[in-house]
Amino acid sequence: MTVSAPIVPPRPRLEALLARIDPMRGRLTIAIDATASRQPTWDIAAKLTGAMFNEVAAIGGLDVQLIYFRGWNECVASRWLTDAQSLNNIMSRVMCAAGHTQIRKVFDHVRKEHAKQPINAVVFIGDACEETPAELYEATCSVPVFLFQEGSNPQTSTIFATLAKLTGGAHVEFNANSPVTLAELLKAVATFAAGGTKALANQASEAARLLLTQIKK
Repeated sequence: MTVSAPIVPPRPRLEALLARIDPMRGRLTIAIDATASRQPTWDIAAKLTGAMFNEVAAIGGLDVQLIYFRGWNECVASRWLTDAQSLNNIMSRVMCAAGHTQIRKVFDHVRKEHAKQPINAVVFIGDACEETPAELYEATCSVPVFLFQEGSNPQTSTIFATLAKLTGGAHVEFNANSPVTLAELLKAVATFAAGGTKALANQASEAARLLLTQIKK
């Protein structure tokens, strides 16, 4: 006779212990416009990755995939990375090159990756959009996209704000002369990717508040 094991209800302390031993890791895609004018911002973003990873270490950690486009037809995606040094090593070898935006390719790649294994959030850092807005709107998927726009070009702002609304993400303008703002935004999105809106609310930073205001609309 086969005797089945009794079903033991989960215990909060045990669940918390297991979460610490094998915590859930967030998956975040960072896409950056690497066309010619973007080198200063690229260098700033590369320096901020360490703080971003450290911010979510206690929540459960983070896997990051970098995507960048430059030139007229180059759009590159890295492997999934688990630490700041690996991401920084890749970014330090990239030089920006003249070209046009390829945001549609970023969305196409994210959609395929998300189908393989869910992605929690996408960050896009750029200052322009030279593509047909309607095509970008059609290319989005269910991953929240956080668009951090350098400068305040009105046409770009409208497109980025619409993309954020369609995906349940957020759109924030920043000044490259104030890297602290971008640093806080990246840490906030990393927190969201690793722990959702609850973790983001617990961060209690101005960047977190800005993102939450839009996510909850």
